[in-house]
Amino acid sequence: MPWRSGKRIPAASFITVPESLLVSELFYSIQGESTRAGLPCAFIRLAGCNLRCNYCDASYTWNEPGEEHSITDILQWLKAYPGVLTEITGGEPLLQENIHYLIERLIDNGHQVLIETNGTVSLEQVHQQADIIMDIKCPGSGMGDAFHQDNINLLRQRRNTGSRDEIKFVLCSEADFQWALEMVKKYHLYQLAPVLFSPVTDQLTPPRLAELILAERLPIRLQLQLHSLLWPNQKRGV
Repeated sequence: MPWRSGKRIPAASFITVPESLLVSELFYSIQGESTRAGLPCAFIRLAGCNLRCNYCDASYTWNEPGEEHSITDILQWLKAYPGVLTEITGGEPLLQENIHYLIERLIDNGHQVLIETNGTVSLEQVHQQADIIMDIKCPGSGMGDAFHQDNINLLRQRRNTGSRDEIKFVLCSEADFQWALEMVKKYHLYQLAPVLFSPVTDQLTPPRLAELILAERLPIRLQLQLHSLLWPNQKRGV
């Protein structure tokens, strides 16, 4: 049954619901981030973002208009990749209301779904069977005050019902590391979900981040962008 504003509506009203999303790109690649890194993955990258992080590697999602795709056409495209992980990313994918209908259709069709979100939009409506990878933006991003605080409580509720969500910090500096570490300790984030620290490598080197993580003896995972290592000169479709 379709969605509107996160609520189910009668089938008779279905014709009034636009079944489309603004998409930046659809592509098949290796999952480059999260604990699923290395797995084949079909990506649905939606257009639009409410942030302007200074290290953004997908600015085309918000400085280009995107292309309208029907949900039916997206599902048809995915038929070429049966059984592989499916990720909806952006930009910020939760800005588009019809994402919830897409997620429901994907899950009904047997897809394992990841949602990558910047942490500024409430997770309340996200399907329980979809797995969330939530960023918490550090001060070095220029967007450190944008976090939707209640998402921590929502992740706790989702964990209690079996969700496999993850929390990610992108770090520009050792100051970002200390800020993220305080967040991890204050909210005991490692008890809610796997916690990943990912360096902006031209500002904080991976070996230095490894040293900082090792010194803390906390269950924090160092994450490098696998797709950037595999295809360093390719910015789209990876």
